[in-house]
Amino acid sequence: MKSIKQRAATAAMVTVALGLAGCAGMSQQDKNTAIGAGAGAVLGNVLTGGSTAGTVGGAAVGGVIGNQVKPPR
Repeated sequence: MKSIKQRAATAAMVTVALGLAGCAGMSQQDKNTAIGAGAGAVLGNVLTGGSTAGTVGGAAVGGVIGNQVKPPR
């Protein structure tokens, strides 16, 4: 069962990486939101042992944090 969770986590990370490749036309704030959501999803997944709720919650919190990050001037 653990191998299925590992494969799902790997697939999620690959999906996020491929999704970020399409960020060329996004504003910096949009990029920060996407990066925050991806990092939050991975961290939520790891911290909760692969829980779906932890992954989704981490993505939501990471997206909000990423959205609020102000680019350097």
